[in-house]
Amino acid sequence: MAIAAVLIAVRFTTDGQDAAYPAELRTLLPPSVLALAAGVANLIVIVLAAVAAVERLLRREFRQSVRALAAAAFAYGLAGAINATAHALTPSESLPEVLLGPQAQSMFTSPLHAYIAAAVAYVRALPLGHMPRVRAAMWGGIALTSASVLLAGVTTPLSLLLTVLAAWTCASVAAYAVGLSRPVPATGRLMRELRRFGWEPLGLTPLGGDAEGNQRYAVDTVDRRLDVVLFRSEDTNGVWKRLLAAAMLRGPAAPSVLLGVQRRVEHAALMDFAARAAGAAGPRVLGIGELGLGTVALVTEHVPLRALDEMSTAELTDEALDEVFTELALLHRNRITHGNLNGATVGRRLNGRVVFAGLANGTVAASPIKASLDVAALMTVLALRVGEQRAVEAAIRVLGRETAAAALPFLQAAGMPFAVRSRLRANREMLGAIRAQITGAVPDAPARPARLERMRPRTVVSVAAATAVGLILTYQLAGVDLTTISGANLGWAGAAFGASTLCMVAAAMALMGFVPIPLNLWTTVLVQYAGSFVRIAAPAGLGSLAINTRYVSQMGASAGLAISAVGLSQVVGLILHVPLLLICAYLTGTAYLADFSPSVTAIAVTAGLAVAVALVLLVPALRRAVLDRARPYFHNTLPQLLDLLQHPRRLMLGVGGTLLLTVAFVMCLGFSVAAFGGSAGIAALAVVFLAGNAIGSAAPTPGGLGAVEAALLGGLTTVAGVPAAVGLPAVLLYRLLTFWLPVLPGWGAFHLLQRWKAI
Repeated sequence: MAIAAVLIAVRFTTDGQDAAYPAELRTLLPPSVLALAAGVANLIVIVLAAVAAVERLLRREFRQSVRALAAAAFAYGLAGAINATAHALTPSESLPEVLLGPQAQSMFTSPLHAYIAAAVAYVRALPLGHMPRVRAAMWGGIALTSASVLLAGVTTPLSLLLTVLAAWTCASVAAYAVGLSRPVPATGRLMRELRRFGWEPLGLTPLGGDAEGNQRYAVDTVDRRLDVVLFRSEDTNGVWKRLLAAAMLRGPAAPSVLLGVQRRVEHAALMDFAARAAGAAGPRVLGIGELGLGTVALVTEHVPLRALDEMSTAELTDEALDEVFTELALLHRNRITHGNLNGATVGRRLNGRVVFAGLANGTVAASPIKASLDVAALMTVLALRVGEQRAVEAAIRVLGRETAAAALPFLQAAGMPFAVRSRLRANREMLGAIRAQITGAVPDAPARPARLERMRPRTVVSVAAATAVGLILTYQLAGVDLTTISGANLGWAGAAFGASTLCMVAAAMALMGFVPIPLNLWTTVLVQYAGSFVRIAAPAGLGSLAINTRYVSQMGASAGLAISAVGLSQVVGLILHVPLLLICAYLTGTAYLADFSPSVTAIAVTAGLAVAVALVLLVPALRRAVLDRARPYFHNTLPQLLDLLQHPRRLMLGVGGTLLLTVAFVMCLGFSVAAFGGSAGIAALAVVFLAGNAIGSAAPTPGGLGAVEAALLGGLTTVAGVPAAVGLPAVLLYRLLTFWLPVLPGWGAFHLLQRWKAI
């Protein structure tokens, strides 16, 4: 309302003749200096915004990240809408100079500056009190950009004030719409529902979430204590886990997938009723209440128990182990399986009776395979506490030799509950030890493991990646005339070939700079060609790493020194790769000399890097895969880095060779585009190459085959603006010169270097 009032007042109180913008401001600093200052400030703000978002994701505070992103998007859109409205109110003349700077050229910079509004709203909406330096740096970057656009004449002081006001409003709206924190859901309705059942609640204590993501509460009434579990449509953590397990495991071993709140609560109640009817010591269901659309409450009696994880090893006597297996046998006799036996769901009541909690993953009328999976899981859980010998002996005593032996084929990580599987990662030998104990006690037990997995996670990733690459290539190749490949300009193609040859020389220079022993330049160039031959059968980067390490060790360096020196070259390349990608992305497709706003490419690249880092840190499987892939590069590199810093000439040669390698690849890609009549900016080509190289390094295929081609073609068409009819043959020529063509001389270099005993 304030912004609208100001715009209307300016519209009707100015005649458009008064020079409200002080022209002296534009003479204080040249535009190039202001553009550089704003560029540095924008990069700082964008990178720190990504860092803050990743930090929130690692804390699993997803709501705060969503709130900040929503505030930024809303502020950017609102600024553009206000600018469009202001221009619409003055169709016959320009905006008054009190709102319009003399250099304003974009709908998103006059009168309100959309980028500054988005940045202010993001910082305002994201609590950064625990990161004061990051917050101060971001506010400083925003202030520097604001000063730059003001001094350059892009905006006016009143427009900046309105920009900040719009951003503050959007941050408040996002905080209201998304929420400041996760609220306790349906508390008042839950109290009313309990009174409808005839209980008078005296207090409500949140107990956190269970393994399924459902919220739990303890309710004190006049005469008893109740346990309440809220099943909500948005709490689907357990559903996603079961969907993943159902996709990975075969039918008999896969858990049931329950979609919808009603199905989930009905199954949970059914399992509790069935367990009680079988004589188990589980809690009794007292009521099921509906608290509104998508929220159902399951009320059970309170059963105080001590979980297995809370018991000391001394308490787990042979009698206690026998009681645990006896309780499981009681369920199995009634065709009831648990499906999620772990240290938190196995416990003991205060009266000493063993009880199984968390039956929501269980099954009635269960097959023998599911019962064997339960036995295998329980033996593993107990073996992790008391050892495999006592766990197997207790199972044989209570369940019998045949039942214990029947669980032998199911003693594999794929069939274990998620909680047990995570604990087995720290004790990978446990399952083998349990199998050995069963085989020793029951020699005729079936030794062949059961086929539980429908497909391995690696297979799923490979198939998904191949499918995505195929779809992208199919979409990009639609309507492309493949006959244009034969029409390459020989001059530009020859220049691309020269740039690809320069890549080998640059790689050799980089290696010579990082290795502390003298190396011959041309021999080192031959080694790079040999690495091109090796990498056709190895994942991207690993072939070159192995051949370079072997070469350095053959030249007189110790094995440890060779590994650390070659790894250092890769680490420095990574350190240079990310800043180059961000800087080139900032310069790509941006009008920073006109309005000092970062390009969409820079924001997209930064967001992509942030998402990739967050996924790696949040997903254990990805984290282990990345650590396994990166460990050879980072092994013992710090001493080599400190030694390199004391030798400036080696440092300049290594860093210079690394930069020259990137420049040569970009030149080769640019010349390949020019060979087919296309053109693209250097910054855009650099972004396409750097992003494609990163994707190729992450791809599991040799040399990043398929993934690199798709990434380069997609980047050329979207980032560089090259038509697909030109981009496709350019990518094929580039990959021919940099990947396939060096294979033949690489084969010769490989055998020659072996004859010389250089590798």
